[in-house]
Amino acid sequence: MDPNTLPAAALARAQALLAAGGRRVLGIAAPPGAGKSTLAAQLLQALGAQAQVVPMDGFHLANSQLQRLGRAGRKGAQDTFDAAGYVHLLRRIREQQPGETIYAPEFRREIEEGIAGAVAVHSDTRLIITEGNYLLLDSAPWNAVRSLLDEAWYLALDDTERQRRLLERHMRFGRERADALHWIAITDEPNARLVAASKHRADWTMEQATF
Repeated sequence: MDPNTLPAAALARAQALLAAGGRRVLGIAAPPGAGKSTLAAQLLQALGAQAQVVPMDGFHLANSQLQRLGRAGRKGAQDTFDAAGYVHLLRRIREQQPGETIYAPEFRREIEEGIAGAVAVHSDTRLIITEGNYLLLDSAPWNAVRSLLDEAWYLALDDTERQRRLLERHMRFGRERADALHWIAITDEPNARLVAASKHRADWTMEQATF
């Protein structure tokens, strides 16, 4: 996806949400490497102060906790997040009071850790865009997310291109090629299959041909 080109259909749907009035929450779900954060950033650039991005990835469990739980080799799987904490944040965002500021965590890839309180959500921001892999899962506790979204999108991308992007990203953040390919095979792709199985719960599927 060209980071400088926002698909017209996506912008139109986001603008329709804004036109409905009040606080709205848009969720963008997709497998790893499909371009969720890029699309969210495009929307934010187009909509300006009306919107804010609050990613799911801030709820990654800390590396120390993943080690304790024996899940460090599966980081990114559905059980390596504080899903209940993410659900709680979405509820707070939906119920945010005038003048209240809600602080959300943010994931920093350069250190592979979440940073608490890195995102300030202001009460006068009308559209909150949240993106992540597991927004559409129908298993607890993730299944509580869908009802907290005013609209949910599923971003689809050809697997070959998606895996190419994943490889590039893993290597950019320090993995050797062989290690990156191994991680994609044993971690990213099982997660991708799980995410793809949930796409029927989306309001709109944005196919590769759209962008």
